[in-house]
Formats: sequence, C-alpha cells, structure tokens
Amino acid sequence: MNALKLYLQPRILVIFFLGFSSGLPLALTASTLGVWLMESGVNTVAIGVFAAVATPYNLKFLWSPLMDGLPFPILSKILGYRRGWLVATQLTLAGSLILLGFTHPSINPWFTALAALLVAVCSASQDIVIDAYRVELLSPSQQGAGAATIVLGYRLGMIASRAGALTLATYMSWPMTYVIMAALMGVGIVTALLAPEPEASAEKKALITEKQTIGSWLNEHVVAPFADFMTRPQWLTILLFILLYKLADAFMGLMPNLFYLQLGFSKEQIAGVSGIYGIIATIVGGFIGGAIIPRLGMVKSLWVCGIAHALTNLMFVAQAKIGADVGFLMFSITLENITGGMGTVAFVAFISSLTHAQFTATQYALLSSLSAIGRTWLSTPAGWFVEKLGWSEFFLLAAALAIPGLIILWRLNKQLTYQTNTASGAATS
Repeated sequence: MNALKLYLQPRILVIFFLGFSSGLPLALTASTLGVWLMESGVNTVAIGVFAAVATPYNLKFLWSPLMDGLPFPILSKILGYRRGWLVATQLTLAGSLILLGFTHPSINPWFTALAALLVAVCSASQDIVIDAYRVELLSPSQQGAGAATIVLGYRLGMIASRAGALTLATYMSWPMTYVIMAALMGVGIVTALLAPEPEASAEKKALITEKQTIGSWLNEHVVAPFADFMTRPQWLTILLFILLYKLADAFMGLMPNLFYLQLGFSKEQIAGVSGIYGIIATIVGGFIGGAIIPRLGMVKSLWVCGIAHALTNLMFVAQAKIGADVGFLMFSITLENITGGMGTVAFVAFISSLTHAQFTATQYALLSSLSAIGRTWLSTPAGWFVEKLGWSEFFLLAAALAIPGLIILWRLNKQLTYQTNTASGAATS
C-alpha cells in the first residue's frame, strides 16, 4: 500500500506522462521508420545506416549548457525556467514529426533522413529538459520511484509509436499515422502546462537574471560540470562502462521488426503482440527493476539485469529456428520486455546517481549521450551483418556483445558501489 501511494503521488505521475512524451519519438525515427522504409523499397543495408539519424542523442551534451544556463525567450518568463523549455521543445517536436510524415522515402530518401534528423534533434533537446526537470522536481526519497515511473512512461511511449503506429499504418497512410503520433505529443504539452516548476529551477532563473560575462557563463555552465565529473576516481572507465553496458541492445538497432516481417509475421501480429504482451511485460519489468535496486543495491542490480537481458536476446535465435509461430513470439517478446524494463530502470537509476544536483542538465546529457552512441553508431552496420551472417548468427553476436560491459562492471565493482552510495544529486531516468 505504501508503494502504491508513492507511485500515485502527483509529482510521480507528472514524471510518468513526461516519460511517455520522451519515449514517443524514438521509434518513429528507428524501428517504425524502418518498416516504412522497407515497404518503400529501401534495401536492408541502407535501412541499417538510417540508424545514424539518431546522432543528436549522442551529441546533446554539446547544447545542454544552453538549456541549463539560458531561459527560453518569452515561454520561460511565463511558465518558469524548465517548463518554458519543455513546452518549446515539445511544440517543435510535434511539428518535425508532421514534416517527417509528409516525406517520400521511395522518391527522396535523403529528405526523409534529413526530416528524421530534425525529429531526433528536437527529441534529444526535450530529453535534456525532462531529465533535468525530473531530478530537480523529486525529493531524494522519490528518486527510485521516479526512475521506474519515467522508464515505464518511456516504454509505453515507444510501444505507442511502434505497435500503435504499425496498427494505424495498416489502415491508413503513413503521413496520417505520423500526424496522429505528433498529436500524441499533446500529452507532454498538457502535462508541462499543469505541472509545478521545481524550486531549484526558480532559483536558477533568479541567478541567471544577474549579469554575467561570457567567460563566467562558460565557466559555470560548460567547464564546471565536466570538471566536476572528472574529479571522480576512474571516471574514464565509468564512461566506458556507460557506453558498453547496453551494447547488445544497441547493436540490434532497427533489425527486430525487419526480422519479424521477413519471418512472415504481419504488421497487425507484430503490433498486437508488442502492444498487449509488450505493455504488460514492460510494466512488470519496470517495477521488478525498481524493487530490486533497494534490496540488492545498484551494482548487484546492474549485474542481474544485464545478464538476464543478454540471455533473453537468445530468444531471437530460437524464433529464427521456429519461424512465424505467434505463440512463441508472445513468449519471447514477453521475456525480452521484462528483462529490458528491468535493465533500463537499473541503468537509468545508476546514471542519475552519478549526476551532481548543481549541473543536472549538462551532466545527465553527457552520460546519457554516451549510452546513445551505441544505439546510433554501433547499430549502423547491423544490416550488413544480417546479410553476411544470417539472422541466427546475427542475434548470437548481439548477445555476446553484452560481455564487454559486464567485464568492465566487474573491474569497477568496488568503485561503483562507493560512488553510487555517496554521489550527491541522485536521480533517475
């Protein structure tokens, strides 16, 4: 009962809806876009390269100091520092999704790629603000619930833009599908308008109104956040761990949906299984992840979740052997989503625990950008590996790529235990 009350607190619910807004755009430039490209006649190798449009998620730390140190004109004055940026990024994101929907990948795939890149820029910018807002809004006792809640919202947003978009595209055009997805950004906009402004953001706004030289601004908002992180022992190895921990998932990139289609599943079957069993499994996995962190500790949770998710990636190998069996697809997607939800919650909570409250947006953007590098660049040759190896061998390789991150976790075991127990400004997402 106490746990239920914790998750039903108004501020936790705000984080849930913002998580939905954060997760919605990703599939629309990744797996869902991949299906559209495949139907338009774009070859598998080129579809794999399309993963590079997510590069802004890797580079968002470059402009995060602007969002940490400058108010958005007019909107920040009306709504508050963080909420002004939230509404601004969400409106531009909705517009860019509509633009992407009205491109023609069969005629001009380069323009489709450019529009998808714009969506990724707006989405990465929204993530910067949401992550900082969450850290500043929640108290230390709420951070664990916040991690599970934002991951849950994020996964539901991704499911809406995967299963939901695929279902819509079965009965209507792709442009109309993307217009409806853009309209769903209204969830985040309404949430931002109704939600409170964090006290820390109000203090930040007051400080920013004071006159600063360019040099002092750069030192406070660009140099200091990175300098603070580099004072930590083995900080380079920690960054390498963040890059590699989710490598197996990142490597698969856009391929699972293409795999299902080539096996003979219809878009309706993929959408139905992902939408029903995927949602249930994600909810279960997210809450399992949130529950085991306080019991096992951060480092042991990373071990358990990392190994479990790597093993469930082998379900793709079994699916390749069995073929288009809907029952087994339900089973494999359920396991994959449970362990995926567990791993994401643990990883988000871990990154948040390393974030200093004084440099919320910039440090979180740096750490989450590193984890996105794998998803973007390490997944670009996935289509080539599929053509050269075949599906079974490709998924075996993907599962094996979980090992480097676990080796680094073993090397950092004591250091990470210390840092995650003592870091100030712990958070989630």
